[in-house]
Amino acid sequence: MTQAQAAPQPQAQRPLQPQPQPSPPGQAPSERFSRLRECLELLCPLPGVSGFEGPVRERVAQLIRPFVDRWETDPLGNLLAWRYGPDGPQQPGPVVMLAAHMDEVGLVVSGFEGDGTLRVRPVGGLDPRVLVGKAVRVGASRLAGVIGVRPIHLQKPEERRRAPEPEALVVDIGAAGREQAEQAVQVGDPVVFEAPFLVLGERRVLAKALDDRVGCCVLVELLRERYPVTVVAAFTVQEELGLRGAQVAAFRADPHLGLVLEGTVGADVAGVEPHHEVTRLGAGPALSVLDQASIASPPLVAALVRVAGRRGIPFQWRRTGAGGNDAGAIHVSRAGVPTASVSVPCRYIHGPAAVCDLADVEAAVELVQGFLQEEAAPLLQRWRRHGSEGG
Repeated sequence: MTQAQAAPQPQAQRPLQPQPQPSPPGQAPSERFSRLRECLELLCPLPGVSGFEGPVRERVAQLIRPFVDRWETDPLGNLLAWRYGPDGPQQPGPVVMLAAHMDEVGLVVSGFEGDGTLRVRPVGGLDPRVLVGKAVRVGASRLAGVIGVRPIHLQKPEERRRAPEPEALVVDIGAAGREQAEQAVQVGDPVVFEAPFLVLGERRVLAKALDDRVGCCVLVELLRERYPVTVVAAFTVQEELGLRGAQVAAFRADPHLGLVLEGTVGADVAGVEPHHEVTRLGAGPALSVLDQASIASPPLVAALVRVAGRRGIPFQWRRTGAGGNDAGAIHVSRAGVPTASVSVPCRYIHGPAAVCDLADVEAAVELVQGFLQEEAAPLLQRWRRHGSEGG
């Protein structure tokens, strides 16, 4: 069975795709490759902890404004943009929702200590093992700080053998005492990681918030073209707190089908057995069969596989049922929306910084673009004639 012939079955373990080769030395990257890198360099450094996505939303709106027919921000903070099909708004035809979330994991100020340090709580699923000593920015004024915990020299032996509890973490902003800290910061202020944007080798980048600024950049790039279907782009909020923005955005968009563009776990790292590698960097975007939030529509996944086969686009299967993304909210909107996910592998997500491969990002654009150009309208026409059961 080849990739171009059938949709994945949950019981089968399929091999990952061959790793695409980088451009020959000295060869200039494509314009799309360069645009995607520049987009990530613009979006990743921006602060956007869940509930505080404003700076990201403003920059995304600037990027997409030349390409969309209309856009709006809903009361929850989602940015929705319409790019109509060839018949325009009078006859929008089939509607495809493409979603990527703007928010990132981080912390929020919850109180003050007498020594001037800030008590904090996690926003989203953070790994406390990697937080101590990390530089952060606090609040709208972006005060510099560092995450601290009781020094290792003062810890008991059993404390040294386990990760610090989130309640033990504080943020030091250099305040001389509680009163000075309270003058500079308020309870509820977001705390965002401070990490540089770096290019690693020929095609990989290191940055904070790749989950899911990488999906946002894929979506920005896709909006540069018009398709046979109407595309509603949803740059969503509060995904890391329970897919809240996507629930509202899907109700507003009322799509016929949905695709979620996401950054997912890249587990090809030291200490991970090959059969536990959820995805590998450089092997193309990942397609999911199911996760804890949704089951991907088999006909929709099959259509993506056909596009990959016809166009020679590398892809891989996301080999775990853990986690979830905005598809979990979109697929149960209104009367139900067939939904699937196209994910870019990112190492070290849900931490202060992550790594992705720009070849995977570019392949994700090509895969979704091919689906919108070749498969979306025929697929929806078949569903309308025969129903969606089994394709």
